[in-house]
Amino acid sequence: MMREDKEKSIEGLFEDAKDYIDTRVEYTRLYLVEKISKIFADIVTNAIVIICFILAFLFGTFTLALFLSDVLGSHTRGFGCVAILYILVALIVYATKEKYIEKAIINFTIRNYFNKLADKDDEEEQKI
Repeated sequence: MMREDKEKSIEGLFEDAKDYIDTRVEYTRLYLVEKISKIFADIVTNAIVIICFILAFLFGTFTLALFLSDVLGSHTRGFGCVAILYILVALIVYATKEKYIEKAIINFTIRNYFNKLADKDDEEEQKI
């Protein structure tokens, strides 16, 4: 009789372990789906924002070139001034990239990452 109880308890233990593993695998799968969905949504929204900024920048540049063309009386001069402006910006960025720009980008990326981690922790605390 004692032997049958041990066999039943061992079988029950194996069944419980199997259920636990199945539950853990399902949890991990759902967790990964959630993370991938958040990453995808972040990428799509960032891409839309970047595209809108690029378009606004291009249209603004074209508008500035046309305005300067009217002011200077020549399309060549107007677009040339805008080209010189971009060359100056490129030289300034190149000269200061290691000291200021790269550090700012690195700090922004790290801050953004840790803010997302903090948001995740807040969401998990609210669930509890």
